[in-house]
Amino acid sequence: MAKSAHPIMLHTQREFERALKQLVKANPMLAPVFAKSGMPTLRQRAPGFAGLCQIVMGQQLSTASAGAIWKRFSAAYDPFHPDDIRRARTDKLGRIGLSAAKIKTVKAIGKAIAQGEIDLEALADLEADAAHAALVALHGIGPWTADIYLLFCLGHADAFPAGDLAVQEAARLAFDLPQRPNAKELTALADAWRPWRGVAAHLLWGYYHVVKRRDGVPVPSSPIPAANGAP
Repeated sequence: MAKSAHPIMLHTQREFERALKQLVKANPMLAPVFAKSGMPTLRQRAPGFAGLCQIVMGQQLSTASAGAIWKRFSAAYDPFHPDDIRRARTDKLGRIGLSAAKIKTVKAIGKAIAQGEIDLEALADLEADAAHAALVALHGIGPWTADIYLLFCLGHADAFPAGDLAVQEAARLAFDLPQRPNAKELTALADAWRPWRGVAAHLLWGYYHVVKRRDGVPVPSSPIPAANGAP
């Protein structure tokens, strides 16, 4: 599939459904996956500093634990501003429940924003690979976190979390692979799905949910507005 001249952002369920139909039409190998999964629901979080910090909170934690820490974290710093977080006392952040590594990460992100080294919302103007590179240049932001931010906070249609275990396992099952593909192998497989790799990720998460009977999507569901005010 040819690359898009400009990044495509998906902000409504209707936009997502149109994109998925284009993806499946261009890639018949995904038709049986779609038939099994049904239509996935687009999920979103707010973009910017708060959205990225919330994803950092969820790394290697259960949904319940991450949610509790985020609730305390965001309540303690309201309004939630990068300057306040980069200047926050480490011991206070620790009492809220942040690990030492996550404290260092959120402070580094706040500093990068304050110094103009990155504009998180402006990443929507970049192609997925360039936006990914800009994020992983930040201290503590790995490939998975970068891709999840681009996909769920910006709605980047081509962001692809190749390191996500549920996506990897879904690909193994859906395409009858001999073993679970690693991030490099899955990235190569997904290249044919450009510029809709993020849509394919949602499809694979939906397939994982049906086959494994559990939710593999790393963010909770949230209401998504319809296009042009339509229901």
